[in-house]
This record gives sequence, structure tokens and C-alpha cells, in this order.
Amino acid sequence: MNLHDAPTQIASSHELYHEADTRLYGRLLLLARIIWFALVILTLGVYFASLSDYFAELRTVCRLAACSYGQLSPDAVVTLQHFGFSVGSYAAFMFVLTIVLTLVFFGVGCLIFWRRSNDWMALLFALIFVMGGMFPVLFMVGTSHSTWRVPILFVSELLLLLYFLAFTLFPDGRFVPRWTRWLLVVFSIESVVITLFTNPFTAPLWIGVPLLLLFFSPYAGLVIAQMYRYRYVSSLVQRQQTKWVVFGLTTVTVVFVAGFLLTLIFPRSIYALVYTFVSTCILFIYPFTMGFAILRYRLWEIDVLINRTLVYGTLTASLALVYVGSIIVLQYLFRGLTQGYDVAIVGSTLLIATLFQPLRRRIQRIIDRRFYRSKYDAAKTVAAFSSTLRQEVDLEQLREQLLAVVQETMQPASVSLWLRPPEPSRKRKMWLLARSDKEERVEP
Repeated sequence: MNLHDAPTQIASSHELYHEADTRLYGRLLLLARIIWFALVILTLGVYFASLSDYFAELRTVCRLAACSYGQLSPDAVVTLQHFGFSVGSYAAFMFVLTIVLTLVFFGVGCLIFWRRSNDWMALLFALIFVMGGMFPVLFMVGTSHSTWRVPILFVSELLLLLYFLAFTLFPDGRFVPRWTRWLLVVFSIESVVITLFTNPFTAPLWIGVPLLLLFFSPYAGLVIAQMYRYRYVSSLVQRQQTKWVVFGLTTVTVVFVAGFLLTLIFPRSIYALVYTFVSTCILFIYPFTMGFAILRYRLWEIDVLINRTLVYGTLTASLALVYVGSIIVLQYLFRGLTQGYDVAIVGSTLLIATLFQPLRRRIQRIIDRRFYRSKYDAAKTVAAFSSTLRQEVDLEQLREQLLAVVQETMQPASVSLWLRPPEPSRKRKMWLLARSDKEERVEP
């Protein structure tokens, strides 16, 4: 029984755009590379010139109502000294971490330039990587009273505009939908005005919060535009590129928002210090996810990565809630014992160990049904057909079931099944040949 290859392309009511050609040639390519090198040299010059001010800001204890990004407050200094660390050790550690972050971003940017410098979209992202690795320095020195504040603000503003432009055009270099070009104009005006007149991160809350909402409102339109592009315009490869970028952006955004909320709820705890460290480390995700998207390397593993992130992220949050809740309940039940807290810790640990595998499998099934419904249904259909295949003996029934399974799982435009007719066995062929030869000899 052989099943011929059937066409698997599904007709769509929306015609996809052909992939745009973003490559450069001749003088345009030379001009683009010269501009790229000029901006990189400018950025690196400002960066290295402001490193001393950045280290000085890290060593300075902020006594204002609003501190710069990464700068220690008096409460943070007390918490740091409680764990046996000084302000100098914190400044040295954050300085080294920032240098490593810059080197990783710079390396990915140079790799993209080396591999695809004839593509202006790749050049745009390569420049963003070179400038984006300097984010901690740009953000801290730009909100301080350093002599390099004006050049830093210029580089920061350029980075914001290039960042918004890149994701407006991503992944094919077109403004899709067309109104996104006006969205870029609105964002550019807002960004320049806010940068020149006030800083929403250091302004009072009644001014800073509306400014931040105004500043991030164009990003909502950008998200809507990318959803439209993904649904109606992008090809299969472009959708995989978008998944890589969205995965990196979502991970960084969730960590930033969650950490910021914890610092607001517990302002005098260790969360403020941990937030600075984690928010810097989480930026390492950007060069890998976006680098994969730009270089189109191993794009197909992103579905597995997203699936595992959803499963184990939900599992970790669920087990953390169960762990904290069980400690509170068990400590209340054994409050009369002198070692009630130790008993609660041991009981909660055993409960977590018992729940881990069943809860993981249940969360996996829920996520598969919710986000990967087609694959989940296809796997169930194939498994059911495999069990039926062992018991079915009627060839006609088996043919109908096989066609139904292929139609349901692969959804081809047409399906055809060809059954090879049974051939006579080798012995039967030899017997027929011998008999026919014998009959010829007997004939008079």
C-alpha cells in the first residue's frame, strides 16, 4: 500500500506579499557602509568617554527622591551592607557586567555586519546592536549632571528612533500597514520633545506617569501593525523571524515590569538591588533572539522554545504559590511545636516534589490544547489511527480511515490512494512457466 505525495499547500483568501529585496549595490552599498562606520565610531567614542562618569555614578549614593538607573539609594546601601558588600564592590561588579553586555551586543552587531552588510535592514539592526549594548551607560549618564550628558542624550535619542524604525519595517523593510509611517513621525516628535524638556523617569509621578503613557502609546499601534503583518502579509519564514523577536521582547518586558512592581511594593527590600542586576542580565536575550531572526539560523526551534517557556514558566509560578501557601498553612497547623517552621519547610518541599511531574504534564496538555491545538489534534488522531491499525482487517475500511486521517491532520487540497495489485509468488510464476512449456511439448 503506497500513498502518493499529495499537495499540502492550503488555499488562502489573503494573498501574501513577495519578500522585499532589501539588498544594496554599488554606490548605495558603499555609502551605507560609510554611514554605518561613522555612527559606530561616534557611538563608541561617546561610550568610552563617559565610562568614567558611569563608574563614578555607580559609586555615588543617591539622596534625591528619584535616582538614576542602577544608582544606589541609602536604603539599598544599608541592605547591601547587611549582606557584607560595600558600595565599591557593587560598583565594580555592575561595571564589569556592563562591559560584558556591551561586548556581547557589539559582537552580534559585527557578526550581522560581516554576514549581511549588503542588506540595509541587516545594517540597521547591526547598528542597533552596537548602540543597544550601551543602554545602562546611556540611561544612567543621560539622567545625571555629567559633562557628557548632551552627547549621551543624542546617542540615546538616535537609538530610540532607529529602534522604532526597525520594528516598524521588520521583517521585510516595508511600512505595513501604510499608516505606520505616520506612527513613526508621531513617535519621533514625542521622543524628541520629551528628551529635550523633561525626563519621565526622574520627574514627579503626576508628570512622569502621563509622559510615560504618552511615550509608549505609539508602541501599542506598532504591536497592532505587527499582528496585522503576521496574520495577512508575512510568509512562513517571516513569521518564524517574528516569533523569535516577539519571544525576546516579551521575556524582557515581563521581567522588567514584574521587577519594577516588586520594587514599588517592597521599596526597602533586596528587590531593588536584585532588580538592577536582573534587568541588566535579561538584556542578554536580545542579541540571541534577534540575531537568530536576522541571520535566519535554526528558525524552526522557536516553537519548541516558546512551548517550553510557557510550560516551565507557568509551572514555576504555580509551584512557588503552592510552596508559599503550604508553608503558611502548615506553620499555622503546627504553631504549637517549637520546630513548627522546620516541619512546614519539610512538608512543603515534599509536597512540591510530589506535585512536580503531575502538574507539569497537566500544564503541558493545557498549553498544547490552548496554543497548539492543530498539532495536538493531529497527534491524537494519529495515535488513535495507530491503535485501530492493529485491529482492522478489512482493506476497504482501512482505506477510508487512512484517507480520513490524512485529510484531518495534513489538510491537503486533494488526496489519492493507489493500491498496488498483488503479484503472484515466485514459485507460482515458475510453476506456470513450467506448465505452459510442458503443454507446448505435448501438443502434436
